[in-house]
Formats: sequence, C-alpha cells, structure tokens
Amino acid sequence: MASLIGLVGTIKLELTDDPFISLSRAIVGQQLSVKAAATIWGRFAALGPVEPEVVLAHETDLLRSVGLSRAKATYVQDLARHALIGELGLERLQALDDEGVIQDVTRVKGIGRWTAEMFLIFSLGRPDVLAVDDLGLRRAAGWLVGCSGPLDSTELAALGAAWSPYCSVASLYLWKGLDRGIAS
Repeated sequence: MASLIGLVGTIKLELTDDPFISLSRAIVGQQLSVKAAATIWGRFAALGPVEPEVVLAHETDLLRSVGLSRAKATYVQDLARHALIGELGLERLQALDDEGVIQDVTRVKGIGRWTAEMFLIFSLGRPDVLAVDDLGLRRAAGWLVGCSGPLDSTELAALGAAWSPYCSVASLYLWKGLDRGIAS
C-alpha cells in the first residue's frame, strides 16, 4: 500500500454535505461509468433543486428523459418519499454508527449495501469503510498483492483488516490507482 500511496500522492476528499443529494447522486450513478454518471447527474440536477419535494413533483417520464432508467426514477422518488415522511431521518444519520446508517438507508428501494457504503465514505466521511463487493476495489487489491485477477470479497476483507481503522483511505488510493492506470 505504501508504494501505491507514493505513486498516487495526496488525495483530497471533498464530502457532499447534503445527505439527500448524496444518496440521490449515488442512486443515479449506480452501475455507470464515472463519466456517464456525471452527465446524467448534471441533467437531473438541472431539473430543479435536488430536494425531496421537487423530486417527487417530477413525472417519471421527465426523470427518464434526463437519462434515468425507470428503476432509478422510482428509486430517487422512493428516497424522496422516505425523507419527506420522516422514515429516513437524514439529519440524524451522522449520529449513527456505520452499521446503523447502512440499516437505515437500505430500507429505501434501490439503496443496497454498496450504495450505503459509498454514502458513508463520500458524504459522512467515515474513515473505516471497505466495500468488499466493489469490483474495482477487488481488482486493485488483487493487483496490489500480485494476483492475476480480482480478490474475492473474503480475501479483500482479510487484507483490509491490516488497513483498519483507515479502510476508507485505502479504498480511495485503490480507486485512484485504477483511475490513473497504475493498478489494473
């Protein structure tokens, strides 16, 4: 890991302060390239303020017209409903431990463990999150330890034990290593 950190250099993580925006963005970006996700997010955000009331007011066809699949349109609206009726207390998430946040946000349709883990890292700034099912992390970790392919989830979890309590930092370096073509 030290050699990867040396190759990548300093990473600055800018958190998304608004939990509704962060979770909405995570839903929009699921299973898309970073570039495609950014394009669709830009179109989605241009529809109006990314706020629960506004998102719920949009028709599904309008959401689809900016590039959201029917499923993702349903998911962001379910998130908005949960936020509006108080089933998902966005303002209290920061006070929960990591597993508590995961349990809370995964009650929203379309938010699974991986999305919750991304929320923990990129919105709440939690330092010890390792998304063991993330294929990019598994690929980069396999490269890091000299394997010809990705590690499986169990192997990544075992490797990640050495990075605790800074698994999020290790994840950021592994992802950046992939982005820069250092790790393969």
